[in-house]
Amino acid sequence: MRTDSSPTTIFRQDYTPPAFLVETVELGFDLAPARTVVANRITLRRNPDAASHDIVLYGEEIELVQLRLNGQTLEAGDYQLNESTLTIRSAPAEAVLEIETLCAPAENTALSGLYVSNGNFYTQCEAEGFRRITYFPDRPDVMAKYTVMLRADKQQYPVLLGNGNLIEQGDLDDGRHYAKWEDPFKKPSYLFALVAAKLVCQEERFKLADGRDVLLQVWVEEGNLDKTDYAMQSLKNSIRWDEERWGLELDLDRFMIVAVGDFNMGAMENKGLNIFNTKFVLANPRTATDVDYAGIEAVVGHEYFHNWTGNRVTCRDWFQLSLKEGLTVFRDQEFSADMIGTDTGRAVTRIDQVRTLRQAQFPEDAGPMSHPVRPDSFVEINNFYTVTVYEKGAEVVRMYQTLLGRDGFRKGMDLYFERHDGQAVTCDDFRAAMADANRRDLSQFERWYSQAGTPVVTARTRYDAVKRNFDIILSQRGQAEQQPFHIPVAVGLLGADGRDLPLHLEHGKHAKGATTVVLELTGQEQIFRFRNVDERPIPSILRDFSAPVILEYDYTDDELLHLFNHDSDPVNRWEAGQRLAMERLLKLTAQVAAHGDANLKLDHTFINAMRAVLTDATLDPAFRELALILPSETIIAEQMDVVDPQAIHKARQFMRRTIGAALKQELLAQYQANQTPGEYSPDAASAGKRALKNLCLSYLMVAPGADELKLAQQQFDNASNMTDRSAALVAMIHSGADAGPYLKSFYADFEHEALVIDKWFAMQASAPTSDVAAVRKLMEHPAFNLKNPNRARSLIFNFTNANPARFHAADGSAYAFWAEFVIKLDAINPQVAARLARAMDRWRRYAPALQAKMKQALEQVAAHKLSNDVAEVVTKALAN
Repeated sequence: MRTDSSPTTIFRQDYTPPAFLVETVELGFDLAPARTVVANRITLRRNPDAASHDIVLYGEEIELVQLRLNGQTLEAGDYQLNESTLTIRSAPAEAVLEIETLCAPAENTALSGLYVSNGNFYTQCEAEGFRRITYFPDRPDVMAKYTVMLRADKQQYPVLLGNGNLIEQGDLDDGRHYAKWEDPFKKPSYLFALVAAKLVCQEERFKLADGRDVLLQVWVEEGNLDKTDYAMQSLKNSIRWDEERWGLELDLDRFMIVAVGDFNMGAMENKGLNIFNTKFVLANPRTATDVDYAGIEAVVGHEYFHNWTGNRVTCRDWFQLSLKEGLTVFRDQEFSADMIGTDTGRAVTRIDQVRTLRQAQFPEDAGPMSHPVRPDSFVEINNFYTVTVYEKGAEVVRMYQTLLGRDGFRKGMDLYFERHDGQAVTCDDFRAAMADANRRDLSQFERWYSQAGTPVVTARTRYDAVKRNFDIILSQRGQAEQQPFHIPVAVGLLGADGRDLPLHLEHGKHAKGATTVVLELTGQEQIFRFRNVDERPIPSILRDFSAPVILEYDYTDDELLHLFNHDSDPVNRWEAGQRLAMERLLKLTAQVAAHGDANLKLDHTFINAMRAVLTDATLDPAFRELALILPSETIIAEQMDVVDPQAIHKARQFMRRTIGAALKQELLAQYQANQTPGEYSPDAASAGKRALKNLCLSYLMVAPGADELKLAQQQFDNASNMTDRSAALVAMIHSGADAGPYLKSFYADFEHEALVIDKWFAMQASAPTSDVAAVRKLMEHPAFNLKNPNRARSLIFNFTNANPARFHAADGSAYAFWAEFVIKLDAINPQVAARLARAMDRWRRYAPALQAKMKQALEQVAAHKLSNDVAEVVTKALAN
């Protein structure tokens, strides 16, 4: 029988082991877009650790054709079938199930399971997509070995790819061909993948550290082969880095990357067959920016590193998602930093990570979708692929390394793999390996996994000139009824000359002459005393952003200026500049809200500080660029009790315009000094120069005169790379100048490059000159396609998330637009729709007039029949 089931909340505390474990899986696919036949033969045995004797299989959006148990065909009364499960009661201890199902990949717009993109077959099975292919115990703690037979029309689908190693291929009599793939390692079903397509590949043989030769392939659609070099080089760099840094080797005979234009995520780490969004594979100087190149390196690294942190050791259940994702984000962050190879380059990547936390994760921690790094419950697991699980999870892993040191962290990693290779485990198992390998008590550290929210660390200081003691008093507070966290707080002390003072921490263990020490805050309040301090120092607290916390310390302007000019820790030097800017931005915003923007002023002290950084040739251009970027409108909003998006925008634009005018000559000089003539290279030094140059252009273009506009136009016309060309176009669009001819020219040059046209939509959607009517008009463009996630994100998401002044228009028209397209997208692709729904998470923080219109839009969405994905987001937003 089939019965409907309503959404239910799943709780971590209710975890029970699977009743049956799967030994082997044999799959056969007869691939056709409208009607694919899937034959599934699985061998199961009863789990001695489970009480139930029922076989429970999950299935969605598929048709059951036949079911056989130990050779006997089962009739409808022999099993129970509902919307999402197939249950066989009191099954024998050993069972062979043969299941035949039908699915319709061409109709699968959700892009979960088996689907068709541009006439080719692809899969996406994480988190629960495998159940859209066949009935199966689709949970990460059920691991098995897979053999897969693929059959398809040879002319239409000449390339047939699967997990693991190719063991047989050939032609069939009916114009089809076949390929048989075998994965020698046990894996959960979410790592299953297949591809059947017309593709071409770049391939290389690569020698591993143990002397083995392996085959590396990057597969793309015809016409994109000239954009695969950087992805291939990033893959080779990733393999070598994992060997050298962690002693981890590729365990298959081949490793494949496949690029697809329709994909919900960035990429997927399927064993040996990584499927990628084209955004993170395709690049050449004509079509990709420096940011694109950096993204490709990071994501290729991330997915390859999952081979060990995610595939060889996987999650017991989806509540443990950060076990693999947080750890692997940390690994890809370390990889990217090591690829730059300089201390400043490492610091620049770290600053980017801190900006992401403040821009996206801190607001999530403070909103209705707030959850611990290891969530306690969910309705739809797709909603928990979040910046909390990924980026904050990476910060939790980074804190292990900060507390244990790099060598201690490596010992913990080695023990983790020694204990758990081939297993599905928990965040607690990882913590235990770190603790046991280093003989440290990390029991309190568990609270980083179980307690939600961003802790606040308050610092006070006192200096005794007679005894030459300097005390730092640290206290912490979290959400109501939370227990204290174990927080590593890295500190240094600066003297009047700007140099680091040698540190002598009372009762502390640190290297002689150390200028940075890690204080371990474990209680509500602790005092840390430094001895032999000859002058009152300025403390540099939370160096390298040593913990994901909000730091409260009452710095004076002079102290912040001192840190901004001298701090040896680049992250805190940048942070001092951000604090200086934020103080002024908040005052300006309040003034605009109360009196309008007619009589605003910006002090010369701040302008001179920005001038000093801009013109300091001893500083890396990439660092100068980051130091000169003002806090974003989103980050400013986080500092306000009641958010006024229009006032924030006007205040920030005034500050940018004032800096641009006051530093016009210096900006022009640095613009010229940071040109990168010759052949384009995405290396860090060149990218840093382009970043600083283009930031200078953006300041000059806030209120451009004829000369500035000509400068941008010349850069657009003469640019030899996408970084410079798109930066010039963005500067023109965002300035309010007539960019129409240049937008038309850009589109004409790149109309057949999907990723570049995504940029074309995005730069218009995020422009403060674009209102909801302009976005609706862009949606009428023939290149817009709501069903393609990249295209939907490029236009709709950039408007709702990156254009706050226009999205929060006083008439509420953009909220109505949001509601309309959350509902439309939900009918097509619930995962994408749920991401869009998150744009209204924090509606209660806005002025009452905006709140009322936002609530109305949320209620409009809630009134529709929704997917679990969107319903969970909207319900929590309204209930919070």
